[in-house]
Amino acid sequence: MKVKNIKIEERMEHYNVNGLSIALFEEGQISVIDNYGLLEVNSDRKVSDDTIYSACSISKFLTGMVVIKLLEERYLDLDENVNDRLVTWKVPENEYTQNKKVTLRNLLSHQSGIKDPEGSFSKLNSNIAVPSIVELLEGKSHYCNVPIAVQFEPEREFHYSDAGYCIIQQLIEDVMKKPFYRVADEYIFKPLGMESSFLNLTRIERKKKELSCGHNKMGELVEGKYPIYPYPAASGLWTTSLNLTLLVLELMNALKGESKIGISKSSAQEMISSQRGKSWTGLGVFLDGSEKELEITSMGWGVGFQCMMVAYPHKEKGAVIMTNAELGVHQLEGIIGEIYKSLVS
Repeated sequence: MKVKNIKIEERMEHYNVNGLSIALFEEGQISVIDNYGLLEVNSDRKVSDDTIYSACSISKFLTGMVVIKLLEERYLDLDENVNDRLVTWKVPENEYTQNKKVTLRNLLSHQSGIKDPEGSFSKLNSNIAVPSIVELLEGKSHYCNVPIAVQFEPEREFHYSDAGYCIIQQLIEDVMKKPFYRVADEYIFKPLGMESSFLNLTRIERKKKELSCGHNKMGELVEGKYPIYPYPAASGLWTTSLNLTLLVLELMNALKGESKIGISKSSAQEMISSQRGKSWTGLGVFLDGSEKELEITSMGWGVGFQCMMVAYPHKEKGAVIMTNAELGVHQLEGIIGEIYKSLVS
């Protein structure tokens, strides 16, 4: 893959993007890592291979990989009632859960019947204590003041849901008896050498030298510089374009039966397969096309940052694009979209 017919610096200036990283991979190998601009506007801090961005909702792809790994270890089951293993909080039973129970498969593919309350799941307010996931799910926090409950029969409708991924996080923490970030460290980050990736908020201070600041559509610093989301499985990943590419390559390797961390070919295939009749959603990723033309994507859009992962598993190629700008438009309508279109044209 190659970025064609696009002047990156010129387009960055057009969109008021201060910093950008592109990692391309082909035949299971990283082929290009290009970095442009600054970590922080009006500074001399240049973007490099070590620059760490907020991946926002690409965290859900990571969570999908964590779940798949724990399935292999027989800690979890895709199709059992999640209440069977949840301990500290349970999905409330109601009229919509009588015939079908909420499963991990439902949650990963946004088909659990749960719909996020309007205005919920914002970035961290530094003046308010970080809530527990149980407080979030019970509607007892600034970030979600309505108790989470099933509003449609599971598998009937698709509703993109941060709350669903909070339930996945709580399930993993209940089963593993340790924080979600430690599970990700142990089963994903350390085995894959993703040394610049983290979910633990305490590492923000230790990594500030490499941490990119967030910027708005005018190219100005956002309040607090480093927007944080206090629900890691849904939106808490901080990573580099290189580290994120390592995670994508692990999925691609698993599909060939060459996983480094013990994910089976069948489990990897399940992750990129259409779920319950919805052609566009897999387990933690989104899908387009089919067979050899299959495209998998994961996108992150939050305060101060936008990013995208795109991969063609049967062609063994793809790209990771990360920016420290929130343009106020969908990724494909801004600079990420221009780069993506140049890659696939």
